[in-house]
Amino acid sequence: MATVAKSLASCIFCRIMKGEIPSFKLIETELSYSFLDVGPLARGHTLVIPKYHAEKMHELPDEYLNDIMPIAKKIALAQGLENYNILQNNGRIAHQVVPHVHFHVIPKLVDGDTEGLVIGWPAQSLDKGELKKLHEELSKKL
Repeated sequence: MATVAKSLASCIFCRIMKGEIPSFKLIETELSYSFLDVGPLARGHTLVIPKYHAEKMHELPDEYLNDIMPIAKKIALAQGLENYNILQNNGRIAHQVVPHVHFHVIPKLVDGDTEGLVIGWPAQSLDKGELKKLHEELSKKL
């Protein structure tokens, strides 16, 4: 059974779902809403949002998360994408601009092209002792 949907009057995504702001809707379910991004990184860049206003993913009831991923998959399949990113950011310093949980489906159409998501991956190295300590800490909490 779905958690009662919650919305915020000042949230642009809540307003889009209510039809107060026009959108190019693709798939809508009881729990989710998807639409083309009007400032896309690539042709077909789509947003999938829960019909529950939560700023960060860990604040969102699980049933909304269960609904979102199959929608993202359908959108990727409908576009015939072989290469794409699913992106979800939590918090301003993690590059979240709109404070409502949302998932991006971002096509990557040409290898090495700047169209689509372009990221760096500044990998760090941890010694085995640090990694083991972190593993133990997290394992106790899970």
